[in-house]
Amino acid sequence: MRPKSMGRRGRSSGGPLFAGIRPPMQWRSPAFVPHLPFDFIMCENAFKRVKPVTEDAELMEMLIKKNQDLTPSATEQAAVLNIVTKVSSVLDNLTIAPPAGFDVGIEEVRQVGSHKKGTMMAGKPEADLVVVLKTLPTTEAIAMLGNKVVESITDTNETLQMIPTPSGCDIKGPGATARIHIATISSNMSKLDSTLHLPAKVMSRSFAAIRHARWFEENASNSTIKVLIRVLKYVQTRFEGLSALNPWIIDLLSHYAVMHNPQRTALSIHVAFRRSLSLLASGFFLPRSAGIIDPCEGSNTRVHTSLNLEQQDQLCFTAQTLLRILAHNGHMKILGFEGDPSIVTTMSVWDGVVVTPSEKAYEPPVEVKEGEEETKEGQDGVEEGMEVQPQQQ
Repeated sequence: MRPKSMGRRGRSSGGPLFAGIRPPMQWRSPAFVPHLPFDFIMCENAFKRVKPVTEDAELMEMLIKKNQDLTPSATEQAAVLNIVTKVSSVLDNLTIAPPAGFDVGIEEVRQVGSHKKGTMMAGKPEADLVVVLKTLPTTEAIAMLGNKVVESITDTNETLQMIPTPSGCDIKGPGATARIHIATISSNMSKLDSTLHLPAKVMSRSFAAIRHARWFEENASNSTIKVLIRVLKYVQTRFEGLSALNPWIIDLLSHYAVMHNPQRTALSIHVAFRRSLSLLASGFFLPRSAGIIDPCEGSNTRVHTSLNLEQQDQLCFTAQTLLRILAHNGHMKILGFEGDPSIVTTMSVWDGVVVTPSEKAYEPPVEVKEGEEETKEGQDGVEEGMEVQPQQQ
C-alpha cells in the first residue's frame, strides 16, 4: 500500500524539517519622532482670546532703540567698505592675472559674514572673505597671499598690517579689518597633510560660511530679521547662559521667529523677540526636539545638535528666567538699559512678584577613573565578605 502523505510541509513530501516555523524577527531601532514644543503663534486659532491683543509699544520702542545703538556708525561702515573694496580688488586681479613669481592660484573669492548679511555690530568694524585656492593651502602660500595684498594696497599710501590666523590671515587697516579665510578646491582635499596645510575641518567651516551667506541673501533679507539678529547677538553676549548660541543659530532662529507662521508674513519685532525667548524656553533646542533643520546641510541635520547636552539645558533654563522677567515688563534690564546680568542667576522682585531663576536639569555623568573603580570594587568585596563576630557574654 502507498503510505499516506504527511502534508504539503511534511518531511515525507520533501519539505524542510522546520517548514512552517517563522524565523525570529530582527530588532529594529525605533523611528525618531521629533517633539514639537508649544508655540502659540502656530496654534493661535485654537485658543480664543478673551480680550483683544494689546500692542506693547514700549517694548517695540526699546527694541528699535537698541538696534540703533548696535548699528555701526557711518564712519565704521565707510571704513569697512573701503578696506573690503580694496582687498577684493587686489584679490580679483590676482585671480585673473597673477604676477610673475606668484605661485598661489586663486579659484574664487566670496564675501561672507555679518558685513555681507547686513548684520554687522557697532564696535566690530570687520568684514569676512573666503578665498578658495587652486593650490594647496600651505602656511607659506597663505603668508605670500596676505603679504601680496598688503603690498598692493600700500602702494596707495595706506598703511596696512598682515596678521596670520588659524583660518587664514587678517588685513588690518587704521579703522577696519578684512578677515581672509582660506579654503581649497575639492580635488585637493585628499592631498592635505596636517603638518603642512590648514586642517580640513577649518576649511569646511569656510565653505559653510559661503553657503550661509548665499542662503541668507536669498531668504532673510527682511529688515525685521536683521534687527532681531542684532538684538539677540547682544542678549547672547550679555547673559552667559545664552553664550552657546553661535551666529548661524541666531540667524536661523531670527528667521524662524519672524517668518515661520501660518500667514507667512513678517511678525513685528516685539512679537518676534518675545517668541524667540518663548521658543528657547519651551525646549526648542533640547534633545529629541524638532528644532530647526539646517537648510545648508544634508540629511536633515538639526542645528542644535552641534551643542552638547549641558549647553542645550543652559539655553533652556536661562530663556525661561528671561521670559518670566519679560512678562513682568523687565525688558529694560534684559536689553541692558538698566541693571546688570545677575537677574538670571539671583532672585528678583517685579511689582511684588518674585521671579526665581530656573535651575539646571542636566547633570553630567561622573567620570570614574579605572584605578578608583578597581579600588571601589575591592572595598565592596571586603564589606560583603565581612562577618559580624558574636559578642562574648
